[in-house]
Amino acid sequence: MAVPLFDPATALAPLRPQLHEALLRVADGGAFVLGPEVTAFEEEFAAWLGARHAVGVANGTEAITIALRALGVGPGDEVVVPSFTFWASAEAIPPTGATPVFCDVDPETMCVTPETVKAALTPRTKAVIAVHLFGNVAPVAEIRRETGLPVLEDAAQAAGSTLTADGDPTHPIARPGALGDVATFSFYPSKNLGAFGDGGAITTQDDAIAERVRTLRFHGSADKVDYVDIGYNSRLDELQAAVLRVLLPHVDDWAAHRAATHVRYHRAGLDELVAPPVAAPNATPAWHLYVVRSPRADELVAGLNARGIGARGYYRTPVHRQPPMARFLPGGGVDLPATDELARTHAAIPVSATITEEQVAEVVAAVGAVLA
Repeated sequence: MAVPLFDPATALAPLRPQLHEALLRVADGGAFVLGPEVTAFEEEFAAWLGARHAVGVANGTEAITIALRALGVGPGDEVVVPSFTFWASAEAIPPTGATPVFCDVDPETMCVTPETVKAALTPRTKAVIAVHLFGNVAPVAEIRRETGLPVLEDAAQAAGSTLTADGDPTHPIARPGALGDVATFSFYPSKNLGAFGDGGAITTQDDAIAERVRTLRFHGSADKVDYVDIGYNSRLDELQAAVLRVLLPHVDDWAAHRAATHVRYHRAGLDELVAPPVAAPNATPAWHLYVVRSPRADELVAGLNARGIGARGYYRTPVHRQPPMARFLPGGGVDLPATDELARTHAAIPVSATITEEQVAEVVAAVGAVLA
């Protein structure tokens, strides 16, 4: 049995009539840029998250740049960011004029912690980017409290994840995207909440930050007449907003299925073969990627792919070791031991909103065969 690493098509199939209607509604309405679909999605997404504001932008990368600028980050500043993450988390910092400063992550949750962040602080640090990596939930409140700095949540992989009361998933108390000073999302098609192309959003509880974001996303203007800053042409498309409005009501069910897959893999015996992902305290992650660890990670990926099982190592070369980032490193480089170890030993295996018990069993059997 072939098992894909991602399977968005199966979840979308029952929604085809609603999706077709939404796309035709936009086409017939004739408003294609910052129209009623974007406004409605922004309101619905903010309400779902528990945020005061959501502002649609063109993609998740520009969302980070714009959000940092809305926090006042600029030339001469530094922004602390993990190196074990997708490239865009750090790539979005230099366009503000600021410098990325790389920090380590917790080897179990794979997210930043107050301790890893504090080790990277300098007098020039203006903000911290906390990545909710693979859908796990970084300790945003603790980082804010212990550093006194604004925290930007990179929540691109965490739509549907929750913080819960005493770890009980039936009592969610907060969602990524409503934990820090500002948060960013990507709606790339493979994400837990994915559009039919690029798209992103910035969320915040702060009225002033939201207004600044709205100005920056639209060329630095509120009215296309008077320009108050050098901004961006970065707007969520009406067609993508219409698609996202159809999908948003289903994210919680999809997230619950993703979270339950963790239990399915455990019951199928995966933990006896590899180290499974570890949820952060009081978090119920909607695993965007189900990332296990093994000293034979590359062998595992190759062997699974040969058997028709989707698998991949995502961040084999951490961001701070990528050549374009060399100019931002101190002369002696940086020592990030957990990052280097995770980069070497991680492997993503299949997870989706519709993965079945039979597919889970097939994956575990294949893992056992490869590592036997």
